[in-house]
Amino acid sequence: MENHTINPATYTLGDKGAQLKRNMTFVGVLALAISAYFGFAEGDDLRRFFHTYLLGYSFVLSIALGSIFFVMIQHITGSFWSASVRRVAETVMAQFPLVLIMGLPLLYPLLSHAGQDEFGGLLWPWLHPHGDHAALIEGKHAFLNVGFFMIRQVFYFAVWMATAHWFNKKSVEQDNSGDDVSPTFAMRKVAAPAIILFALTLTAASFDLLMSLDPAWFSTIFGVYYFSGCVIAIFAFLAIVMNWLQDHDLMVGVFNKEHYHDLGKFLFAFVFFWGYIAFSQFMLLWYADIPEETGWYLLRQTEPWTNVSWALLLITFVIPFLGLLSRHVKRSRKTLKFWAWYMLAAHWLDLYYIIMPQFTKAPHGVETMIDGKMQTIPIAEPGTALPIGAMEVLVPVALFCLFVAGVARTAAKRPLLCKNDPLLPKCLGFHNI
Repeated sequence: MENHTINPATYTLGDKGAQLKRNMTFVGVLALAISAYFGFAEGDDLRRFFHTYLLGYSFVLSIALGSIFFVMIQHITGSFWSASVRRVAETVMAQFPLVLIMGLPLLYPLLSHAGQDEFGGLLWPWLHPHGDHAALIEGKHAFLNVGFFMIRQVFYFAVWMATAHWFNKKSVEQDNSGDDVSPTFAMRKVAAPAIILFALTLTAASFDLLMSLDPAWFSTIFGVYYFSGCVIAIFAFLAIVMNWLQDHDLMVGVFNKEHYHDLGKFLFAFVFFWGYIAFSQFMLLWYADIPEETGWYLLRQTEPWTNVSWALLLITFVIPFLGLLSRHVKRSRKTLKFWAWYMLAAHWLDLYYIIMPQFTKAPHGVETMIDGKMQTIPIAEPGTALPIGAMEVLVPVALFCLFVAGVARTAAKRPLLCKNDPLLPKCLGFHNI
């Protein structure tokens, strides 16, 4: 198709967007209501529900954060292959106000005193330090306290929302600018310093929301670990969205197997990157053999988590590494769609592995003799079953559906393709080597 026949203004979601929004909102609200019922029925002051809610929340947050990285890295590199999918990523990036609203239920475990005697809080143990590591946690009180925690969350979202708003605003300006390409060059100039601020806020947010679930533990590489999952999530999500659009006769002629190939290459690359970071974190902490650091992994290497640790290695790295290795897999819409859904599920498993063992952790651990000294080993509560059931699936599904509903709502208001983008002609004629 010749470039001059492309009319970006015709690439709109239309009535399909409204229908998708209604369907996803219905499924999301219903799944969340059922999950809340299960949470109250659990009889544990909603401890399991809020651990599961954090699982679902960190899942949708990772997709939104990944979209910021995607948009900014395309501008920094001046990449033209992605011009026809960048508006979709910008639409995902515009969902931070919705993600902020989704995070409001986490104020309850942050401010509630329920369950503090035995577990040190419903979700974050540093709220009420106890046990052998109480002195260590108390030493972090200047950073891990409710007031400063909330201030930091407000700052993170202020940065993310301002970034998303500015890039979306400039992108729309480019739509209406005719031959003036200054909005595109403005985005390229701002992207470089903005991505540094993005990296710092993402790292700090991962420390706050996830790493502080075990406040005695620390890893300076944990932010990169979570970041790798964010990038896997956004490339998988974009592949799924583009498949859905073309299944509904949208974005036809502007996104082909060459573009799918690049999405697949990035997805494969960050599967490898995730494996590298996961191994590096484990190897360095385990080799150093500092109790406060190794305890996090020790919990995950005792029952009922041993098999989950092995499953994470196979499902999140070995299997997709082999499955995405072939060029033909990445150039096929059907096979890439399968692996995209697969990697979203694998990303859920990764977050499950990070969050849910803390729910099963014995409040006081088990004392054992190590190197001639009695030490407390963090393990799961004896007799605890693996916390995997309807709630662990329904809450992430609910928040994901509500997130998709938000994306559909935003996408229905503007073209799905960046109009007047100076890189669009090259994008439409793009071919992989």
